[in-house]
Amino acid sequence: MHVMLLSCCVLVLLMPGPCFTAPTFMPEEESTPSPEPQVDLKLATDYLQQYYNLQKDPLGRIKRSGPSFTSKVKDMQIFFGLNATGVLDSDTLEVMRNPRCGVPDVEEYSDIQGTRWNKNVITYSIGRYTRDLPRSTVDSLIESAFSVWARASGLTFVSSHTRSADIMVEFVTHEHGDLYPFDGPRGTLAHAFGPGLGVGGDTHFDDDERWTAGETGFNLFVVAAHEFGHALGLKHSRNPGSLMYPTYTSLHPANLLSREDVANINALYSPVRGHPNYALRGSQMNPWVSGSLFPRRLQDKCAPDMTFDAVSTLGDATFFFKDRYLWIKHNAQYGIKEGPISNFMPKIETSIDAAFWVPRRSTAYLIHESMFWTVKGSLVKGKPRALSHFGFPAWVQDVDAAVHVPKTGRTFFFMHDIYWSYNENRKVMDFGYPKYISERFPGVNATINAAIHKEGFIYFFLGPQVYKYDYTQKHVVGVETANSWLGC
Repeated sequence: MHVMLLSCCVLVLLMPGPCFTAPTFMPEEESTPSPEPQVDLKLATDYLQQYYNLQKDPLGRIKRSGPSFTSKVKDMQIFFGLNATGVLDSDTLEVMRNPRCGVPDVEEYSDIQGTRWNKNVITYSIGRYTRDLPRSTVDSLIESAFSVWARASGLTFVSSHTRSADIMVEFVTHEHGDLYPFDGPRGTLAHAFGPGLGVGGDTHFDDDERWTAGETGFNLFVVAAHEFGHALGLKHSRNPGSLMYPTYTSLHPANLLSREDVANINALYSPVRGHPNYALRGSQMNPWVSGSLFPRRLQDKCAPDMTFDAVSTLGDATFFFKDRYLWIKHNAQYGIKEGPISNFMPKIETSIDAAFWVPRRSTAYLIHESMFWTVKGSLVKGKPRALSHFGFPAWVQDVDAAVHVPKTGRTFFFMHDIYWSYNENRKVMDFGYPKYISERFPGVNATINAAIHKEGFIYFFLGPQVYKYDYTQKHVVGVETANSWLGC
């Protein structure tokens, strides 16, 4: 059987100040002195090598300049929403010192993306317990951490007392048999393996740490819930409101999961069913909301809460995508064709997350997660290509919406609360992106599900509403319902 494992996740606390010793490597000589203390440079180098795939210098030198180091600093700054200067400023170093999970933030997931358990009933067993808490408390906290994911998905977790359980939970120290040794107090906190046979799903906690059920020490419930997300196949989120955000904090809301977390777990497993009382944190706390979590009968196009995943012109028609369903409204006709996407485009058997039309090429681009199809006329051309073709950084694995503005020759890609501008003439991403959506599109203050350009305006689909946006005057000039676009 083919075994697929996600990268091991390790929570690391990078300690500043006197806990750090001077670097043993000799810094590379430069024409100008380094403005950063060598201790900060060593911290940043180690951080970027572990989390952003900065290649080690074969001679063991530490370099603060050069395109590779600067670009990795920018990648890290973009991931955490900092000013992408490439400079090790105080804000950047502060984030680097935060306690965090050790799975890389920027990584090519092509070989492991979508890894999941091929079942919805998952067993777990606690092998060795911590000395810090009574066994009954540990049992309760671990069960509660699994329940966080159970309430948000179709998964069921069953406690077992055998060594053959799917997820083995262990409190261990130093070398413990998996090539990822712990390092004593206030260093590595925990790590987890992605779904699979053998060590797949296993989650280990460093018993040299102080595990608690409160705000002091390290909260076992919170760390366990994060690690179990990795054990189920989830990767890190850029959303500070997400449980899967890389850094640890002692402040936690009553409901750990954001809407993004719920959407992501349901993208891997069965949708939420039979949990009507599950409370999601509101959009005010978590602005990065990713779509509908509770599918309904798609053919009910006139439902008042109707939303679309993508909307795009394609020739003389407008295409409306929802899950794996499609409505086609021809501009010169009153009727609407509808049915599974594969009925109209046999090569496409997935949902479409974003779509846009470039009229001068008479070409549409349909995006699903990290891949896109090129469509000319009514034909899908060739095989899907990687989203990175447009020049996105490696951590971008999907977008929420896209729209092309012919007058400017730019295509805008929207993701959470940021967007990119792509120059279709030069076929490169414009410099200085991503930027915040609120800066360029004031009034558009929620996740954009879909977007389309028509008659000099951009229409943003935000849930069941559509904002008519004048991009020359930079303001919303009208609001209508999404289902009205289908004649409702």
